[in-house]
Amino acid sequence: MMHVFVGPTLARSEPQLTVPGVRVHPPARHGDLFSASIRDGDTVVLIDGVYHQAPALRHKEILAAMGRGVRLIGAASIGALRAAELDRFGMLGVGAVYSAYADGAITGDDEVAVGQAPDGEFRALTWPVVGLRHVLQLARSAGVVDGDRAARLLAALRGVYYPQRTLAAVQAVCDREGEAGFARWLTARRAEDPHFGDIKRADALQALGVALGHKVSAGPRLAPAVWESAYFRRWSNAFARADGVALSTADRVLYQQVFAPSFSKTWTGYLEYRSLHPADGPGLPLGGRLAEITDGTLPADRVFHPDVDLRDERAVAVLLGDETEEDRRSVARYARALESARRSRPGFTTAAVRDDLARRLLLRVWRCTTEMFDAEASARGLVCGARAVQAAKPLVPGLLDEISETTTTRTEPAL
Repeated sequence: MMHVFVGPTLARSEPQLTVPGVRVHPPARHGDLFSASIRDGDTVVLIDGVYHQAPALRHKEILAAMGRGVRLIGAASIGALRAAELDRFGMLGVGAVYSAYADGAITGDDEVAVGQAPDGEFRALTWPVVGLRHVLQLARSAGVVDGDRAARLLAALRGVYYPQRTLAAVQAVCDREGEAGFARWLTARRAEDPHFGDIKRADALQALGVALGHKVSAGPRLAPAVWESAYFRRWSNAFARADGVALSTADRVLYQQVFAPSFSKTWTGYLEYRSLHPADGPGLPLGGRLAEITDGTLPADRVFHPDVDLRDERAVAVLLGDETEEDRRSVARYARALESARRSRPGFTTAAVRDDLARRLLLRVWRCTTEMFDAEASARGLVCGARAVQAAKPLVPGLLDEISETTTTRTEPAL
C-alpha cells in the first residue's frame, strides 16, 4: 500500500493519486504515522503537512516508521524539509525543493508555507517563497528582470506574511516596487498554464512517479535507540489504539485506573508482568525483586513506578483485563464531554482545571479519606495524589456532567 499525505500541492483528481493501491491522506500532522493503517512494508509519500493550526509531524515519528520497515519519500513541501533533515537515516528526498534544502540554498520552513482554504479541500490560497523564487528565476532567464531586480522583488514579496501572500498581494507588491512589467508577464504565463512556475507541484508529481515506479527500496532498519525517548513514548501512548477499538487506549487505561473498584489488583498484576518481563535485565518474580530492595514493609506499588508502554499488547491486555463494554461507552462519553468543554469555552485547557476540584472528585469516586488519598492513588498506578490529580483532569468535565444529571441542584463548583 502507498500512503500519500497531500493537500494544497496536488488536487485529489491527479491521475497518480487514483491508482489502485494508493491511499490519499490530508496534510500530515503529529501522530499520523502511528496509524494502524500504515503497515510494515508500506510506502509513505510525504508532501504536505500542517504546522500552524496543529502540531507538526515530528522527526522521531518518521524515524520510528522507518524503523519498522515503512519506506519514506519526501518532496515539495514539509516532505522536502523533513527529507533533507533525515536523508542520512534513509528517508528519500525527491525534487528541486528537497535539493535546495539539502544543499543549504534555502533553510526555513517559511519557504514552502502556504495559506490553505478552510473548507476541507486544502486548496492553496497563497504563493510559497519557493514558488516565487522559481518564477523569478524563469523571469531572469526570459530577460524580464535582471538579478538585482529579482533579488529586491523577492525580498519584498517574502516580507508579506505567508497567509496573506495571495496573487493580488503579489501584484500589489510588484506595482509598489515598480515591477508591473513582471506582474503582467506572470499573469500572461499563468493564463497559458495555470501551473506555470509551480515547482512544488512538479516535485510532488516526480515523487509519486518514483514511488509508483517501485524505485525505492527499504534500507536497513533503524535501531530503536534512534527514536526512542520519553517524549516518543508519551506520543506513542497518546495515539495508541488497541483491539481494533477506535477509542484511545490511554483513555481506556486511565478510566480503569480511576473508576474500576478493584484496579489495585490489576496494577499489582501489571507490576508482576513487568517484573517478569523487564525492558532490560533478567526477569524476577515481583516478590523476589521487592525483597531485594526493601524490608517488606512497603507494598510493591510504593516502590516500583514503571512507565506504561501501550505498544506492548500483553501489557495492555493485563491493564484492560476487566474492562467491559459499558466501560468503553463511558470512555467515549467522557471524551465527548471534554471536547464539548473545549468547543464551548474558548481557551479551555485541562491544565486550567482547578487542582482542588479534581482532588475532591477523586475522593468522591474512590470514597477514601484525605489521609488515604496518596496510598489509593499509588495502588492504582498513579504514583501519588498529586500525580493522580493531574492525570484525572481530562475526566472532570464528564464527571461534572454525570453529577449534574443525578442531582436536582448542582452542588459541585463549575470549572
